[in-house]
Amino acid sequence: MTIKYVFLVSRQGKLRLSKWYSTATAKQISKTIKEVSQLVLARKPKQCNFIEHRDTKVVYRKYASLYFIVGVELDDNELLILEFIHRYVECLDRYFGNVCELDLIFHFQKAYFVLDEMVMAGELQESSKRTVLRAIAQQDETETKENAERGWGDINDLVELLDKY
Repeated sequence: MTIKYVFLVSRQGKLRLSKWYSTATAKQISKTIKEVSQLVLARKPKQCNFIEHRDTKVVYRKYASLYFIVGVELDDNELLILEFIHRYVECLDRYFGNVCELDLIFHFQKAYFVLDEMVMAGELQESSKRTVLRAIAQQDETETKENAERGWGDINDLVELLDKY
């Protein structure tokens, strides 16, 4: 399985997350996102979740108001990609506690961390939810510890301070 790209778009076509594992210029990336988003958003709910776009097979799945879109090689297994998408959503759900679009907007770096734990250089590296979530928890611990060492404290303390002023 060779993943070329992963991106998330809302029902309105707004890009929420984008990760590319193949070389492309900014113009090519922008064009691909626009074309693929339009193709996916125009499809009916009863249609299959696989389409071909240029030299790529696009596999997508809709969860709530977000479309999770993955571009892979033409000969890759679509069902495996659907399972990968589902596993990614499950990890996000466990981490955020019923993930929603706003979680991804305000905590996009965490969504990228989860994706990076699962995929490296376009290849699926880790499929275990437990292992992925353990790695993310360790990252959170390290971040909290480093913030405390810098005197920043918890991010919630900063929000409370800002609310006072």
